[in-house]
Amino acid sequence: MTAKQLVSYFYQPDVGHFYYGPSHPMKPHRIKMAHHLILTYGLYRRMECYRSHPASPSEMAAFHSEDYINFLAKVTPDNLRGFSNQMNRFNVGEYTDCPVFDGLYEFTQLYTGASLDGAVKLNRGDCDIAINWSGGLHHAKKSEASGFCYINDIVLAILELLKVHARVLYVDIDVHHGDGVEEAFYCTDRVMTFSLHKYGDFFPGTGHIKDTGAKEGTGFSVNAPLTSGMTDDAYARIFKPVLSKIMEIFRPGAIVLQCGADSLTGDRLGCFNLTLKGHAECVKFTKSFNVPTLVLGGGGYTIRNVARCWAYETSVLLDTELPDEIPYNDYFEYYAPDFKLHLTPEQRENMNTEASLESVRIDLLNQLIGLKGAPSVQMMEVPPDFEVIKENADAEKERKSTKEDREGEGMNDGGTSDDKRHRKTKDGKGEKREHEAELAC
Repeated sequence: MTAKQLVSYFYQPDVGHFYYGPSHPMKPHRIKMAHHLILTYGLYRRMECYRSHPASPSEMAAFHSEDYINFLAKVTPDNLRGFSNQMNRFNVGEYTDCPVFDGLYEFTQLYTGASLDGAVKLNRGDCDIAINWSGGLHHAKKSEASGFCYINDIVLAILELLKVHARVLYVDIDVHHGDGVEEAFYCTDRVMTFSLHKYGDFFPGTGHIKDTGAKEGTGFSVNAPLTSGMTDDAYARIFKPVLSKIMEIFRPGAIVLQCGADSLTGDRLGCFNLTLKGHAECVKFTKSFNVPTLVLGGGGYTIRNVARCWAYETSVLLDTELPDEIPYNDYFEYYAPDFKLHLTPEQRENMNTEASLESVRIDLLNQLIGLKGAPSVQMMEVPPDFEVIKENADAEKERKSTKEDREGEGMNDGGTSDDKRHRKTKDGKGEKREHEAELAC
């Protein structure tokens, strides 16, 4: 019997206080709702809980361009007109799905810092599983925002893991293709990406089964293109055999698992029909390989179900059973009318036929068999992690001056209504206001 896996949980209290603007479906408030369920179910007692640090510009620059980071740090709803050219260049603001809102840069710092903290904990062997439900923003590119994502915390965390591990596996169970992560590692054999997603007339339009990588990375991008109505059983018939073959062939030293909850039944932007148990079965199966794993959030736009999902998957990672009755918490009214944890799938047709699923499964297994074993990597001296770099910089600063200069965190709040991802109707003006209960969610 294997030893119990040590779980570390990373959370920043302010991360749920940001507001993308009116009619925008992305609501950071869902992270706070999930956190409250984790607290009231008592799951926090079974894991080490940490307040994560806000990522610095230099940490973000490990992947993103400096001019893009500088733009995010400077642009606000009040000075938009002075950044019109850069907004077009970086795909931010008016006519995009990535608005400028109050505290935008602080928000990216918080969710990115938590993912980096988790990667460092795993690298040091201080835990077996690290959780950051605020992370998993998989669409952001090197110099471009995309799909509600500004900074790609996943790529940055993988780069941190690669300092210690020869090979890292990225697994994405969001309903949307993990295009930003795949693109970042498309030409390397040190990172394998495995994404299951809706394909065809659906954002972001990438992730064809024949998109398998390039140059040294040929064969190391694994895409399972699916269509509407995916059920728990159908999803598992793809996920389990393909992941098993990946683990056999690629033998990763670490895994990053993106648990986008928009693949659940009833999601406002998604079109799959998974229950919490079917979604979490992917988490449980990944966990069973006993490889150091960073678990992240991602999409999810029916926020009461996102909170349910991530709280339940926290319990799965902790090997803890939860009662179906949701305990009373600050957001109890969101879970009306049944106040139950688990979801019932919709009565809808699964458009994925037995033949189409079998074809995807066989094609992916053949792709993996063709790799002929895990690539070898000559590991040199391990670079210092960002905490060591920061400690050295702080020590140098202290020698030069006794003064400390600390900046406060942004305090933004809110979230209402809904919209479609593909409709570019955002005005980019942002808004700061007190949070209103979304009982209509």
